[in-house]
Amino acid sequence: MASGALESVIEQAFATYCLRFPPLRAIPLGMNSFPFDIVGFDLDGTLVDTHLDLATALNHALGVAGRPALPPDTTRSLIGGGTGKMLERGLTLTGGMVSDDEFERLRDTLVDFYEDHIAVHSRLYPGGEAMLAELGERGVKLAVVTNKFERLAVKLLDALELSPRFYTVIGGDTLGPGRSKPAPDMLDEMVRRAGGGRAAFAGDTSFDTRAARAAGLPCVLAAFGFLDAPAGELGADAVIDHFDELIPALGRLG
Repeated sequence: MASGALESVIEQAFATYCLRFPPLRAIPLGMNSFPFDIVGFDLDGTLVDTHLDLATALNHALGVAGRPALPPDTTRSLIGGGTGKMLERGLTLTGGMVSDDEFERLRDTLVDFYEDHIAVHSRLYPGGEAMLAELGERGVKLAVVTNKFERLAVKLLDALELSPRFYTVIGGDTLGPGRSKPAPDMLDEMVRRAGGGRAAFAGDTSFDTRAARAAGLPCVLAAFGFLDAPAGELGADAVIDHFDELIPALGRLG
């Protein structure tokens, strides 16, 4: 067969093969050698931007106390450490603390209002859906570890249809008093519930970085969250500005 005819036959065969068997999706380098078995996430300010719903609940409680509402730029800086911390900061800014009994009443008011309006504005941060999907494809076990009450965390994740992605949700009240972040207990429990394995944690405040350090886990800081100090001062092992950066950052930490 002449060389020209042979080349024509090869080209036709190649074209037929490619049409019948389209290219496989490229598998990211290192897909099967990801360094972590478990990745835990803080919730507010890390996975989900909950600022406006929390701010509305805080201002509702402040209004019940006869205090002025706080603007969004202020309320954003008050989030972190749970609803009690947020309320305490809000009261301090608007006239000072109240009695213990009044504080508990206002905290209940805040939580009840928030629970009834938990996902009006709250949304997963950009890139979060693709990031969670890829970690799931890699076989990584995903957890939420938050100082938010467990029932509120579960309700928020349910409302955003995120709950099926996580093998466990651990809230600030799950283990009892004195065991929420920055104590390491919740992260230790996260690893225990997974049956062991190498774990990392992603958060956005000093509560998260201190808890991870105490538990001996690498920590990635979400700089787009509710930082309570400059990102470079929070002691994280890596800092990201978008969820597209999380998996590469974890790969480097491994």
